[in-house]
Amino acid sequence: MNVTINGETRSVSAGQSLADLIAAHTTARSGVAVAVNGEVVPKTTWPDHVLEDGATIEILTAVQGG
Repeated sequence: MNVTINGETRSVSAGQSLADLIAAHTTARSGVAVAVNGEVVPKTTWPDHVLEDGATIEILTAVQGG
């Protein structure tokens, strides 16, 4: 199935959780925020959030510096 991650279409496994997708997309363990179809998804629900075909996912990672 296909999803859009930060503007790029990607193929993912059917039934894949948001937590698995995030783990594959970034090595950051903190400072990560995710929205699916314009709705922020709390980190505590990532393992239970199953991705749907055509979903639009925005992954944001906080960067420190100045």
